[in-house]
Amino acid sequence: MTPDPGPATAPAAPALDAPRAAARRAAARPAWRDAIGRWLPHLVLWPPLLVSVVHVLGFTGYTTWMSFTASTLMPDYEWVGLRNYTAVLNSRNWQIATDNLLIYGAGFVVLTTALGLLLAVLIDQRVRGENLFRTIYLYPMAVSFVVTGTVWAWLLNPSIGIQRLVRSMGWGGFRFDWLVDREMAIYTIVIAGAWQASGFAMALFLAGIRSVDADLYKAAQVDGAGPWRIYRRVVLPAIWPIFIAVLVILLQYTIKTFDLVRALTGGGPGIATQLPALVVYDLMFQRGLLGRGSAAAVMMLLSLLLVLVPYFGFMRWRRHREARHG
Repeated sequence: MTPDPGPATAPAAPALDAPRAAARRAAARPAWRDAIGRWLPHLVLWPPLLVSVVHVLGFTGYTTWMSFTASTLMPDYEWVGLRNYTAVLNSRNWQIATDNLLIYGAGFVVLTTALGLLLAVLIDQRVRGENLFRTIYLYPMAVSFVVTGTVWAWLLNPSIGIQRLVRSMGWGGFRFDWLVDREMAIYTIVIAGAWQASGFAMALFLAGIRSVDADLYKAAQVDGAGPWRIYRRVVLPAIWPIFIAVLVILLQYTIKTFDLVRALTGGGPGIATQLPALVVYDLMFQRGLLGRGSAAAVMMLLSLLLVLVPYFGFMRWRRHREARHG
C-alpha cells in the first residue's frame, strides 16, 4: 500500500520586497506629513539666517551712514562728509591704537603660530597621554577673554603676582612689572592672547600634520631623512594651507580684540595699550560722539575686509586649481 501523503500544503505567499513595502507605507501616509517633512528644514534654517543677515547688513549700513553725519549724543542726520574720518585719523588715541595694533598683531600672530606648531609637533610624536595633553592645551579656548584678562592681570600685578612670588623666594632684585610700564604693557596682552589661542592653532596644525600621506613619511625615511628634516622638507610644505587659515583667523582676532585688553590693562597705563576697538567704545559710549565712533568702527571693518577678502579670493583660486588638476 502506498502511504497517504496527507493534506496538500498550500504554497507560501511571496513576501513583498522592501522597496514595495516602503512605497505602500509612503502612500498610506497623509499628504500633510510629507509637506511638513519637506518644509520643516527650510522653516528651521532660513528665518534665523535671514534675520541674522538683515541684522548684520542693516546695522552695518546704518553705522556707515552715521559715520558721515554730525551725530553726537543723539543721531543727527546732517551730512558732514569725511569730517569724522579726518578727526579720528588725526586724533592721538587712534594713532596710538594703530601703532599698538601693529605691535600686538605681529607679536600675537607670530608667538601663537610658533607655540601652536611646536605643541602640534610634540603631540604628533604619539606620546603617552596624548588625549590629556590635547585637552590641557585646548582648555584656554573654553575660557572667555574676560576671564583670561582678569587672571593674567593678577599674575602680572607686581604687588601680588609673579614678581612678588619670585622675590619672596629670595630674589629681591627680580623685576617683572610690565603691566605698569608704558613701554612694555602692550606685550602683556601679547602673552595673554597667545596663551589662550595657541591651543586652537595647535588643533589646526595637528589635524593638518595627521592628514599628510603616510607614503611621504616612508619615502623620506627611506632616503635617510631624520625627524627634523622630515618636518621641515615634507610635512610643513604639505600643510601650507593650514598656515594661511591660522594666519587669517588670528589676524581677525587681533583686529577685533576688546575684552582681553579691557580686563587686563583697561587700555592703560594711561592710553598706552589702546586698540581700535577701545577707541570705538570710548568715542561712542563714554564721550557720546556717535559720528566719530561710527567712523572708527567702519575703519575697523575695512581692516577686517583687507584680511578676509584676499583669503576668500585665495580659497576660490585654490578650488579652481584643484578642480582643473584633479
